[in-house]
Amino acid sequence: MGSGADDLMQWIAYALRQEREKAGISLSELARRANLSKSTLSQVEAGNGNPSVETLWTLAVALGVPFSRLVDRPRRAPARLIRAGEGPATRSELADYTGTLLSAGAQSVRRDLYRLDIQPGRVRRSPPHIPGTVEHVIVATGRARLGPVDALEELLPGDYFAYPGDVHHSYEALEPNTVVVLLMEHA
Repeated sequence: MGSGADDLMQWIAYALRQEREKAGISLSELARRANLSKSTLSQVEAGNGNPSVETLWTLAVALGVPFSRLVDRPRRAPARLIRAGEGPATRSELADYTGTLLSAGAQSVRRDLYRLDIQPGRVRRSPPHIPGTVEHVIVATGRARLGPVDALEELLPGDYFAYPGDVHHSYEALEPNTVVVLLMEHA
């Protein structure tokens, strides 16, 4: 078996193709909806390249599916342990931000759990997710400013904030090594 990154890329390629075919849309149509070049999308579906978290979110929104459908294999194990620094992680191209999927909701549940590791510097701006998405966040360490761009809140360790994820929103670390736990509910 290949490296974890290679395995993840192969899964992303498979899952993307499956979701696109399930939606009954062509490669060209998905590229148009996601505002990506057809060649870029073709590369991702072939398991080549290294798509950023922004590209994968854009594709998930264009397909109308939770982000987790593209990055996490369904599991049937009764218990699951992900140690710090492990798990399917995707990095941002635009900020020092890494999202690690900890738990994908079952088909009927439509919720995903993430650990966000964020460093001060550039703000991670997120476009709206699929309609009806609600984000629930708890700051584990550090300090963060996040939420809808017109209603940002500063959070300290232990603070909880829920807000619509189907509007433009952002995440910004105000201290080094900020860790945020994010639960996304999808309608």
